[in-house]
Amino acid sequence: MVKNKRMFDFNLQLFAGENNNQNVRSYQKQFKELLQAVFKKQAYFREFFGGGIEALDGVTHNETAFYIKTSDIPVVVGTEYNKGSDVGFGSGTGNSTRFGPRKEIIYIDTPVPYDWEWTFHEGIDRHTVNNDFAATIADRTELQAQAKVQLFDDKGGLFISKVASKALEIATLDNDSVLKLFNDLSTEYTNMEAVGTRMAWVKPVLYNAIVDHPLTTSAKKSGANIDENGILRFKGFQIKEVPETKFQEGELAYVSIVGVGKQFTGINTARTIESEDFDGVAFQGAGKAGEFILPANKKAVIKVVEGTPEG
Repeated sequence: MVKNKRMFDFNLQLFAGENNNQNVRSYQKQFKELLQAVFKKQAYFREFFGGGIEALDGVTHNETAFYIKTSDIPVVVGTEYNKGSDVGFGSGTGNSTRFGPRKEIIYIDTPVPYDWEWTFHEGIDRHTVNNDFAATIADRTELQAQAKVQLFDDKGGLFISKVASKALEIATLDNDSVLKLFNDLSTEYTNMEAVGTRMAWVKPVLYNAIVDHPLTTSAKKSGANIDENGILRFKGFQIKEVPETKFQEGELAYVSIVGVGKQFTGINTARTIESEDFDGVAFQGAGKAGEFILPANKKAVIKVVEGTPEG
């Protein structure tokens, strides 16, 4: 009888471990895939972060997202090939080289921490949803992915603003001022010898000033389409119009070489679970996220701010 009692307790414990027979279904993989797909299409600052978001599903609660291998050792450019008879040959055999001094390349494991968190919590009642249950879950998963991408974009804009190495002022948006701004930006990136595509994310007011600029004509081959209020390039920069809400107060544009940063998220959970409070399921999600840029890359990030007009 004692033996049977122990078996009964064990089975009861297993039953309780299955959430009292309440169905729990994980949507972490689906949410991750939707999140990455939506980010590539809808995130305004996606080019800054390499065109996509690093997403991990099923992660545990911890402070470190992942490790990346970095190296702050610059490329060594030799002055000339040494052809000396005792360099690499003769008395220099085994203790010299004609290539010049050898620089050892060592990559460092850099921890990348999470900086902020996100959640969602919705309820779907079978009596009131007025839609196919499975279709509703699919719709809400996609809509939550879109909402989170908007949140990532807001955080991404704030991150770019904070890491910008320099702020250039523009007092008015007349043709001469806009031209001078982009000439100054061109000088900045040329002097820093930045390699890569130059891009400017701009507020609508600056975007329209660029589109309306005399230089943006078909004769100049600027890539502008005035009829569609669209522009591809201006003074060597790709131009992208971004809503005002994505910028901090007093800012007009972010300028950078594309792909200098990384944005990432860890999905702790994305699930449905039967509710005790109504006839349906709670749709829940939680995760951590953050942004990262190498210190050396910060010099390639510049923001444009409103200046005070001279009076």
